[in-house]
Parts: sequence; C-alpha cells; structure tokens
Amino acid sequence: MDIRAINDEYSVSGQIEVEDLDAIANLGFKSIVCHRPDHEQPDQPEFSAIAARAKELGIEVAHVPVGSMGVTAEAVHGMVDALDELPRPMLGYCRSGMRSTKIYEQTQHIRG
Repeated sequence: MDIRAINDEYSVSGQIEVEDLDAIANLGFKSIVCHRPDHEQPDQPEFSAIAARAKELGIEVAHVPVGSMGVTAEAVHGMVDALDELPRPMLGYCRSGMRSTKIYEQTQHIRG
C-alpha cells in the first residue's frame, strides 16, 4: 500500500485490500472514497467488501467510480459531495492512484 498525501485533507493510493483497512484506520483516516468501478479487473476486491470492513472500523465510505470514460462531470459532483459530507482526512483509491488524484484536482474549482 503506497499512500501519497495530496494535502492535509486528502491522500491517494492504488488498490487497497480488506486487510489494509486496519492500518488505514491506524493512520487516522476517517473516510475512504473508491474511484474504481467494481469488476474492472477480475482480481480486485469489490467495493462492498472494503466498505463493510471500513464501517466496522468507524471509517465512512463513498463509491465514486471513474471508468473508461474518464473523469465525468457526474463523478466530479459525486466527489464534491463526498468531500462536503465525509470527515477528513480522506483516502481516495483506484488502481494506481491517478484517477483519485485527477478527480480531486477537478473538484478544486468548485469547492474554491
């Protein structure tokens, strides 16, 4: 798990596993946003499995998938909602962390 801080409120990572969530909680993350559509690759864990364990640990979650169409306006607005509603610090993840970085960057002009 390679977590990279974007700023004090938001960090990104490549794909996380259910087993990573205890460490994520211990690092102080209060929320997680998944930017990966389920079944993008056959070996990735489903968001529901990540969400179930995260909730057990008191971490709030949101699923704002960014698929082959790239970062859409709908996804950006979903990310703005997540940033407005979920506690921070927040961890965004996708396959490599790139989509999680790009979508966050695109929320900045909306959030000011």
